[in-house]
Amino acid sequence: MLEQIQKFLPFILMFVVVYFFMIAPQMKRAKKEKKFAAELKRGDKVITKSGLHGKIAELNDKDNSCVIETMAGKLKFDRSAISMEMSSKLNAPVK
Repeated sequence: MLEQIQKFLPFILMFVVVYFFMIAPQMKRAKKEKKFAAELKRGDKVITKSGLHGKIAELNDKDNSCVIETMAGKLKFDRSAISMEMSSKLNAPVK
């Protein structure tokens, strides 16, 4: 019995390490990004993942999209296209 446990112990330890260093942080980040996208409101300054700067003009909950107003006009994007990190840096208070 003890020999069988010793054979599988390295695999169990490997799974635990992978879970805590890869899977758990990725799940936490996905949850944070989903919360950020849900909390977007009209007038927020945002940056898309492709680097487009703008201000949210409209939000559509039906198809989970938003219209971003830029200097060139208005563009429709999916909420998931908005970068959480870059947008939070843009809106951070200046020290």
